[in-house]
Amino acid sequence: MNGRPPGRFDRRRPEQGLRINHRIRVPEIRVILDEGDQLGVMPTHEALRLAEEKGLDLVEISPRAFPPVCRIMDYGKYKYEEAKKKQQARKRASTVETKEIKFRPKTEGHDMDFKVKHIRRFLEGGNKVRLAVVFRGREITHPKTGMNVLDRVVELCNDIATVEMTPNMEGRRMIMVIAPKPGVVRKAQEAKKQAVAAQLAALAAKKDPSRTHVPEPEEDEDELDEEQINADVDDSDDDEEEPAKDEKDQPAPA
Repeated sequence: MNGRPPGRFDRRRPEQGLRINHRIRVPEIRVILDEGDQLGVMPTHEALRLAEEKGLDLVEISPRAFPPVCRIMDYGKYKYEEAKKKQQARKRASTVETKEIKFRPKTEGHDMDFKVKHIRRFLEGGNKVRLAVVFRGREITHPKTGMNVLDRVVELCNDIATVEMTPNMEGRRMIMVIAPKPGVVRKAQEAKKQAVAAQLAALAAKKDPSRTHVPEPEEDEDELDEEQINADVDDSDDDEEEPAKDEKDQPAPA
């Protein structure tokens, strides 16, 4: 380290193959300033002197040109701005995951509502959802029951989801994939912000003794993971035959 702050004639090895300062070994270069002004072709040692006088760096930006093009700039600032751009790009980029939610052919009522609630949460988070109806024993002979379950899920999520892959059988599982419609994630984020603002307003109003009634803020729903949501469906017992009704009713042998 030479004690100079980053960006002040930095002699460290540059990133992405850029050559800077004394690493530029060609005898002659074309020089431009950071503001865009062109100084023309000059000896490299003279361009280095100008960069040092300005407290900046000489950076080779077009090594294949003849002669190579170099810019007098604050290299430390350049690296900072590039890192910031990459960070912002990562924030904007959404990583789409495919969540899997399992059903039984006879899933209905409370269990259906519970699973659909979390399917909608996944979709609003920008994820795709693989719907899997797991058949057990003789249930496989009635695939229509699985179709009915999938149709019901699609109906309950029709406002925010579209079918990406139509139902097909994979062994003892009937599979369908649904994905969020355009704009769903943005609307969900806006709704969440509004809900948070309403809760904060309610908490602030609760401290005001002049208010006679203040609604309690709603608690955040439990964000269960796939394993917890699918706890009622065990793939390991797919091939087990369900005992006949008369066998279930018989008492266990003493």
